[in-house]
Amino acid sequence: MTRQMVLVGFLQAQNCTNLPSSWRHPDSRDDSMSADYYQEIAKILEAGRFHMAFFDDRLAMPDRYGNDHAHTVEYGIRCVKMDPLIVLTTMGMVTDKLGLGATCSTTYYEPFDVARRFATLDLMSGGRAGWNVVTSLNDGEALNMGRDSHPEHDSRYDRADEFMEVVLGHWDTWEDGALIMDKTSGRFADPAKVKRLDHKGVAFKSRGPFTVPRSDQGHPVIIQAGASGRGQRFAGHWGEVIFTAARNLAGAKEGYAAVRNEAAKAGRDPDQMRLCNLTTPVCAATKAEAEDKMALINRLPLEIDALSLLAEALNYDFASKDLDEPLTTDELKSMQGILGIRDGVLKNSGKSNPSARDFVTFSGRGQVHDAMVGGPKEIADRLEEMFVERGCDGFVIAATYVPGSYADFVQHVVPELQRRGLFQKEYRGKTLRENLGLKRPAAGAWKVQPRDAAE
Repeated sequence: MTRQMVLVGFLQAQNCTNLPSSWRHPDSRDDSMSADYYQEIAKILEAGRFHMAFFDDRLAMPDRYGNDHAHTVEYGIRCVKMDPLIVLTTMGMVTDKLGLGATCSTTYYEPFDVARRFATLDLMSGGRAGWNVVTSLNDGEALNMGRDSHPEHDSRYDRADEFMEVVLGHWDTWEDGALIMDKTSGRFADPAKVKRLDHKGVAFKSRGPFTVPRSDQGHPVIIQAGASGRGQRFAGHWGEVIFTAARNLAGAKEGYAAVRNEAAKAGRDPDQMRLCNLTTPVCAATKAEAEDKMALINRLPLEIDALSLLAEALNYDFASKDLDEPLTTDELKSMQGILGIRDGVLKNSGKSNPSARDFVTFSGRGQVHDAMVGGPKEIADRLEEMFVERGCDGFVIAATYVPGSYADFVQHVVPELQRRGLFQKEYRGKTLRENLGLKRPAAGAWKVQPRDAAE
């Protein structure tokens, strides 16, 4: 089959999208705490044949800037964070084929709990679930979850590796064909095909047996977005859908090759991965109309949006420095969380000691200056170039207002991509794996991967 793009809708279970100013847009719905809000988005994405609706998540509102949450609440900077799995369930009720992906942390949850939640969603949706594996970002999350501080970057990934072994181990303990469901004999399932895990490791102990049988797609799709070197190794080892955030074709190609190389080193088939680049399209019937939309969107962000999200993502209080005062080398080294942001600012600014203002300017956090603006042809041309040149396998579509951004993309860009043969006109199957073109995993298949390749 001809290679085609994967499309994912990027969502937040909160008052705004990934763009914190989106709630201020005059055309954004203001009932983001209702089921109907998310169900409308789900219907739009499925009508546009999107592969998946995906929810990012944090376990705290942004409060690292000034070590206070007042600005977050006052300006609506992601101050509402609902449980994305429950929101996804409401979206699954009004769709049949759309994949349902959500974030859950390996740092602040237990493996059995995560395994059960996502396996249940997988069964309830007919095999459409995906789990985005994260290690969380900052001290706010730690404090909410009963810890004094957030663990160091690499140690979180060490824990996450073992977390994956426990979750996948539990998912494998029910073999295919374990269910009998014979009312005459009274036999519900074959006990020989249901095992205990009995995991005893460095970070976790978990006995089993697991309580949820395998779904039509085997088990939920594993999503990952590691950007640092350690994160890329983790993604290469475990990820099936990988989210990237390259800002140009050269960077995208470099990252695409790096993650696929990590997968190969881990003994995996790189073609059983789908790398999707984060993209913010602002589109309309014509380029001129799209530019008018962009002019309005550009008036929405505030400087505090960027500073708040930077402090959250890097677990560093940017309020502790004057905006134009260079950060010291030690301060840069102390940053945690999404280190790809810090490294990108260093690279793009050309400064070894950038200031807080440089972080605002060069990170793109809380802003939309990297948006793709245009009519159907202009947007499709740029997506096609990155896809055909192997900068990615598809795109994570971020919204500037809701639900209009998704509707605009489905109305104007999807038909052009379909006309060019770059995107599906119909879903391939019923499960998320089928629609992504990923093989259904046999129980235990992940164990053939060399453990030390991700360390």
